[in-house]
Amino acid sequence: QVQLVESGGGLVQPGGSLRLSCVLSGSIFWQYDVDWHRQAPGKQRELVATVPKGASITYADSVKGRFTISRDNAKNTVTLQMNSLKPEDTAVYYCHARWLSLEVWGQGTQVTVSS
Repeated sequence: QVQLVESGGGLVQPGGSLRLSCVLSGSIFWQYDVDWHRQAPGKQRELVATVPKGASITYADSVKGRFTISRDNAKNTVTLQMNSLKPEDTAVYYCHARWLSLEVWGQGTQVTVSS
């Protein structure tokens, strides 16, 4: 069974940093396109950053210059380094992986930016 497990969420003050990690098990990680999404209360889920297996990394305009996505195929892991966090970054963050017709979502991790 293919699974994604996120970790690293929490409460941070505005201007602070958090690092989210996502580990894929049960399949061959390098084959997957992987991205992070987030969903704030009362809002639709939105794409934050994507790191495809063979294409360029992309970011939502709202996080460019503050967030960095990276992947380590040897460790089956994708990370999202979040700096200069703002209250509007508060959301549940989800890891998502896609390969051909197979899609997998993690359970989500809460990020709260508040003083």
